[in-house]
Amino acid sequence: MNKHKIFLLLATAGLIPIALSYGLAPKVSLPFLFDLNVDSIEVTHIFRAVMGLYLATAAYWVMGALSEKHTRGALINLIIFMFGLASGRILSIVVDGNPNGVLWLYLLLEFGFGVFGLMLLKDKTE
Repeated sequence: MNKHKIFLLLATAGLIPIALSYGLAPKVSLPFLFDLNVDSIEVTHIFRAVMGLYLATAAYWVMGALSEKHTRGALINLIIFMFGLASGRILSIVVDGNPNGVLWLYLLLEFGFGVFGLMLLKDKTE
């Protein structure tokens, strides 16, 4: 297995627990992780939809790791996904202020995975 496929699997392994922490039991996990009260069906619904989006994205990354035909596309998807999350977090920091430590960690990881993904994509296209 090459470094591109290993990277996709590592990113998947990191994304799945985050997805599950958002949507599997949001009334338990969100107050614990983010001091966020889940007091309506609508909030639960939104976080479960986010979980579904994250899990579908992770499934595509696994497809990219298992099929050479999808590796490049999965890397591009990973880069867009990670930089999209990081950009949203940076915007929120500027507009809303300083988040808790877990969200700073997510920002650093997302930015780092995006940059590393770009490096691997460049390596794959040369």
